Order: sequence, then C-alpha cells, then structure tokens
Amino acid sequence: MMRRRGFLEIGGLALAALVTPRAAPAAAPVVIHMENDASRVHAWFDPVGVFIRPGQTVRWILDADVHATAAYHPKNAKHSLRIPEAATPWDSGLMTFKGGHFDVTLTVEGVYDYFCLPHENDGMVGRIVVGRPAGPGTLPFDYYKGRPGTGDWLPVPAVARKSFPSVQQIVAQKVVHSHA
Repeated sequence: MMRRRGFLEIGGLALAALVTPRAAPAAAPVVIHMENDASRVHAWFDPVGVFIRPGQTVRWILDADVHATAAYHPKNAKHSLRIPEAATPWDSGLMTFKGGHFDVTLTVEGVYDYFCLPHENDGMVGRIVVGRPAGPGTLPFDYYKGRPGTGDWLPVPAVARKSFPSVQQIVAQKVVHSHA
C-alpha cells in the first residue's frame, strides 16, 4: 500500500516531467540534390535557389557522378567573394559515393552563392538567401574589380552567371528548381 507521501512524490515527478522545458527538435535540413544527366554532359543543383532562416542547415546530397559544393570565397581556389563577409566559407571536397551528403548551418544573414568545382564551367552553381538579402551576393558579379587585394580573384564564369536565379525570385518563391 502506497503512503500519501510516496504518492505525492511520484505525482510531483510526473507533473514536473510535463512542465519541464525541453529543447525544440531541430528542423530537418533543407536538401539540395547534386545531379547530372545520363550522358554526364549536363550537371546541376536542384533546387538551384532556396530561402532559409538564419541557423538552418543545408544538406547537399550526391545523386550521381562526382560533385562538390563550395562557397564563392577567395579561400576556395581564389574564387571571388559572393557570400557575406562575416560568414564562414565551406568546401565539401569531391564527393564520389551516391547518397553521400555534406551539411552546412548558415547563421549570418545574406546571399550565398556556391559552385561545384568540377562543373562550375558547365553552370553548376546555386544560391541560398538566408533571412534578409545582403552582402556581395547581391552585387554585380564584377563588383570587386579594381579593389585592393582582389587582383587574383577568379571571376564567376559567364555560363555560371546565367544559371543563378535572381535574389528576388528566391525570396518570392522560397524554392527555385533547376530547369536542367
């Protein structure tokens, strides 16, 4: 037979479990697929443009072939800066196993342009808008020309420039799929 004190202790523990604050479950990552056609001539990210909140995670998943995701940043093979100045650049390295993935959590608001190292010259690029659009990703592709310390930066190839969805389109639609 349970005594009143034991019953109150058990009841109090049960009540405490109901009111104890718990961490909210983390949101599922926003997924971007790394794809190409059967001929391996055309390669793309899908979606090519996404809008996320600061602190969300983006996950690139390799669907076929060999791909990479890297931020446009001078630390990545001298590419021009196309992410917010305060943001940390990423580089997945070459991914070779179907189903493999690479995650990045973006906390700084702004526009993040990125590319696939082996397929950048084929137009395999993407854009992420995190919160309020700002930073170099909102500027013309050649904004840095003539500025000190940028003389060895590589420009975004012309074919890649044509592959980016506009910032306005991403903000309005939230997800922009590739037309490849």
